[in-house]
Amino acid sequence: MTSNATLLIGLVSISDRASGGVYQDQGLPALQDWLARALTTPFRVETRLIADEQPQIEATLTELADVARCHLILTTGGTGPSRRDVTPEATKAVGSKEMPGFGEQMRQISLHFVPTAILSRQTAVIRETADHAALILNLPGQPKAIAETLGGLKDADGATLVGGIFAAVPYCIDLIGGPYMETDPAVCKAFRPKSAIRPAQGQA
Repeated sequence: MTSNATLLIGLVSISDRASGGVYQDQGLPALQDWLARALTTPFRVETRLIADEQPQIEATLTELADVARCHLILTTGGTGPSRRDVTPEATKAVGSKEMPGFGEQMRQISLHFVPTAILSRQTAVIRETADHAALILNLPGQPKAIAETLGGLKDADGATLVGGIFAAVPYCIDLIGGPYMETDPAVCKAFRPKSAIRPAQGQA
């Protein structure tokens, strides 16, 4: 695995109605907007808009990880309890390791707003092949909830109330052999152990 490649991020919006043209997808624009604000590392995205069909979700996640060779894959939609919500099942099916802490933290954030957050089944996995690995995260479907779970919650003075999940993503990508990711602390301050922090560009 290499750590000097361009950061590649796969974005997958999973919705029967949006993929069928019934209404305009909001998940992909919300993800792209947040990443553009949060990341200072150059990156490219691969986007997919698909229906709530488990075989299609599995095939899409596999293609983004193994063929497009994305380092990080973010999904939105399909994580509730209804019969058509199968994103977590598809995600677990293609993963090598489960990363349950991400889902636990997303529910903690959402519970600040609605008691029904406990019905959410977001999860995360790492998919590994012989020479590549990708972190796959299931996010909520609503744009506001996407931003809150990624970046966390702040009070009126800007102090963090609940940490967002993305703070842990750059170090996870380090550990699985991906590129070194840096963020804008005003949006999301990435956390790494001191031994894993590199000098900022221009200070090396």
